[in-house]
Amino acid sequence: MSRKSLAAHVNAGALIRVWHGVYALCEPDTITRLAALDLITGKKMVACMNTAASLYGFDTEKARRIHVLDPGVRVRPTTELMVHQRVGAPLRRIHGRLATAPAWTAVEMARSLRRPRALAVLDAAVRSTTCTTPELWSAAEEQKGRRGIVNVRGLLPHVDPRAESAMESEARLVFIDGGIPPSTLQHEIVDRCGDLWRVDFAWPEAMVAAEYDSMEWHANPTAWKRDRIKTARLQDIGWTLVRFVVDDVRRYPVELVGRVARCIDGFRIAG
Repeated sequence: MSRKSLAAHVNAGALIRVWHGVYALCEPDTITRLAALDLITGKKMVACMNTAASLYGFDTEKARRIHVLDPGVRVRPTTELMVHQRVGAPLRRIHGRLATAPAWTAVEMARSLRRPRALAVLDAAVRSTTCTTPELWSAAEEQKGRRGIVNVRGLLPHVDPRAESAMESEARLVFIDGGIPPSTLQHEIVDRCGDLWRVDFAWPEAMVAAEYDSMEWHANPTAWKRDRIKTARLQDIGWTLVRFVVDDVRRYPVELVGRVARCIDGFRIAG
């Protein structure tokens, strides 16, 4: 195929450029992009950071950039590729390819993130069942002295695999920092009709619950109707349900904590 013909195929969408000199017939996934790097370097690339987390199923950041360990040959970093020096990092085979071990990967990612996002990736790592909380503690000890590790160690006591999304992890940290850590997560409540409802965060002793409303999940008529029924049913049996969105967590955390705290205090005063 001539250079001109190749360009025409790419422009028409018949071929997709993966890396310089490597093309695919369809949009490449992470495994394909790594395999393409193998062709370029002549080395079997080892995934790390977000790329390794993606292979294990806990990449909360959804970054497109591929992260690999230094293959020992010259590879120029680009906006699509980052090469890391990580001598001695433990490795594990996943999908036929080597990657830094799950716990090591989670801790290394968490070291580079803001506290809320760091807790999200740690929660997701344990929820994926590829590693355990004790393994995260061990990985943190192995990375002792590296930048950001103090923050990671401070978050490890709060790791909870019951968090079902990154935003739930962020919200939980807001409540923890605000002095009202949830008594339980994914709490189940049965209403007068015998229907079972589950709430993201609960303080059962005060009959107070809080729930994160994501735009993707709740911005449709069916979900909106279910949310209203849920709120009414829980209120009918004495529960107070505090709903919040992403801006409450990231822009107005003090106000969010205050809303929940007032509900808890109000129950105590009424009792």
